[in-house]
Amino acid sequence: MKHPRQLRAALAGIVTLAATMTLWGTARADDPEIAHERYMLDNGIQVILHRDNSVPIVAVDIWYHAGSGDETPGKSGFAHLFEHMLFQGSKHVGEDRHFDILKSIGATAVNGSTNKNRTNYFEVVPSNELETALWLESDRMGYFLPMLTKESLANQIEVVSNERRQRVDNQPYGKTRFATAAALYPEGHPYRYMVIGRFEDLTGSSVTDVRNFYLHWYSPGNATLCIAGDFDTAQVKKLVDKWFGSFPKTPRPEHVKPPTPVISHTRIQVEDTFAKLRRIDYVWHTPAFFAPGDAELDILAHALAASGTGRLYKILVHEKQLAQSVVAYQDSDGWSSTFNIQVTLKSGADLAAVEKILDAELGKVLATPITKPEFQRAVVDREASFVWGLERLLARAETLQRYNHFVGNPDYISEDLDRYRKSSPEKVQKVAATYLTKDHRLEVLTVPSTKAAAAGTGAKVPAKKGDKQ
Repeated sequence: MKHPRQLRAALAGIVTLAATMTLWGTARADDPEIAHERYMLDNGIQVILHRDNSVPIVAVDIWYHAGSGDETPGKSGFAHLFEHMLFQGSKHVGEDRHFDILKSIGATAVNGSTNKNRTNYFEVVPSNELETALWLESDRMGYFLPMLTKESLANQIEVVSNERRQRVDNQPYGKTRFATAAALYPEGHPYRYMVIGRFEDLTGSSVTDVRNFYLHWYSPGNATLCIAGDFDTAQVKKLVDKWFGSFPKTPRPEHVKPPTPVISHTRIQVEDTFAKLRRIDYVWHTPAFFAPGDAELDILAHALAASGTGRLYKILVHEKQLAQSVVAYQDSDGWSSTFNIQVTLKSGADLAAVEKILDAELGKVLATPITKPEFQRAVVDREASFVWGLERLLARAETLQRYNHFVGNPDYISEDLDRYRKSSPEKVQKVAATYLTKDHRLEVLTVPSTKAAAAGTGAKVPAKKGDKQ
């Protein structure tokens, strides 16, 4: 990994390149590198080591290759619930002691997270406490079940249920998220109920369900351990073997890929007691993370909605002042993705006028390539944010893990950046014309409501141009 001063030099090179364009579209020798070694234990655990002795800290980042995208019908929210369960305790650590131990040794950035693709657990510790972190992760990988009880499960079901209430159900536009997912994905698709899951699935979880999930997905063959920071390579390999090498050999469980749904033009309306302003969302099904077309849609999102320069931003927020905010993004996921445009209207703004502008601007990018400056700005922004993001040790560990998970190669930085650099305005237009058609678009109109929150995810109404609200 380059020193931060080298990162700044690399960033300066990116900016200079954007201005001159002499080497545009080619991989460059000054791309940042995350020096690493990858190997596998006999039991199937993958290990990635990234040594950086500049600061006496170490990041331990373990990925279990199971997320909500691997859940089965009736078991929504299990991946996230299990993330919580693994902090409850393990045989040799004790009940609810994980955070206390890490706090006592000066750990930072201690947490876990779940998304559609994976579940991770991480901590950043002083380098002399690396073995403590490895012991903790080893113990919950191999000795979680003795601490699994009805009481501990009930406790975490309540915690997760409250998390859903706090972060989704009682938040503005939280209801819209569920309505959107329900309209995009049919019953049985693992993306339908989002990572948080349904209340009825969570409350219906049993100790047997949790035990089976653990045995199936939390096996050594389905885990990748990344250690980044200040360590001696020979010594850390001995520690990894000491704490993880004795687990039995297991194969990686099979991941069943669901087909990408095909939707026709659909419009739904959601009444939201927490929202203060109307919002219109346009959503399409798009290619999976790292699949052809994924990068082009990132570029298009920037051209449409980047603050200050995006086409929709300039028209709706700055010029006509119809919108409070405009957001566009390619929500990249492992099985399939979505392209999203969200416009939060100003109070009293004409919805029909807003949607007329949306349709006009979408029609332009489907028919005509974006401009060269729009393309260049998007690519430079992607490169710059990527380079600056590598300064944090844990971010480097996560980058190695992400590439390893999705493309099977941790050393993928140049190839990833080339997805953008080697694209073109013409390719962006071609992808947009393929995926962002009106006949496969979901439209979700969220309107403020003074009524009590109603059950359900929103009622379907005929697809039509918006009326003034």
